[in-house]
Amino acid sequence: MALLQTFGITKRYGDHEVLRGIDFAIEPGEVVAVIGPSGGGKSTFLRCLNLLETPTSGRVEFSGEELTAGGSDLDRLRARLGMVFQQFNLFPHMTALRNVVLPQMNVLGRGREEAERKGRALLEKVGMLERADIYPNRLSGGQKQRVAIARAVAMDPELILFDEPTSALDPEVVHDVLDIMTDLARDGMTMVVVTHEMGFARKVADRVLFIDGGRIAADLPPEEFFSERNDNERVRTFLAKVL
Repeated sequence: MALLQTFGITKRYGDHEVLRGIDFAIEPGEVVAVIGPSGGGKSTFLRCLNLLETPTSGRVEFSGEELTAGGSDLDRLRARLGMVFQQFNLFPHMTALRNVVLPQMNVLGRGREEAERKGRALLEKVGMLERADIYPNRLSGGQKQRVAIARAVAMDPELILFDEPTSALDPEVVHDVLDIMTDLARDGMTMVVVTHEMGFARKVADRVLFIDGGRIAADLPPEEFFSERNDNERVRTFLAKVL
């Protein structure tokens, strides 16, 4: 059974149709890389998966429960859907550790001791334990993103959505963040990753989703997507520009 599934979702802003009837499903443990040209609808699609953007039509189901149904407990469902943003979205008035601890306490109801124990373990895993008591304004972009990933994982989500997590980072730290995401994938985390990192999509993803013009133009295993034998002309044109 699919962990998350969409049925014909569309998204319009006035007369502009950003998504045009997208059907999508992801199984537990899968990693799906979402790529495509700028303005094609990738980030809007991702944000519709947890209803940070409300689809104009269609429906989204998570673990068999419809998120788009009126009366759904979105806070409860979102607690099982992690999100890592391009711009980190850390609380600036809280230390790195507090950023990881507080959501556990407020949303999951964990006690401070348990939340801090888990927070420190995750900060150590992402190489940030030594900076646990530092505030975000004294962290680099790569360090902030590591904390953001630790915060998402601390919530024990069933699925994590990544919205271009390396695009705001200096080139020399991109590799470090991708290594952490690769480790998550190897540990069995279900992930949807909007990314421009073709190497990550090729090596880590189980499927590559190509979104162009608000539609899924290709949904293939990476060995087929990146193959010279791929006969999708739009995909071939795109890859010729980015590889």
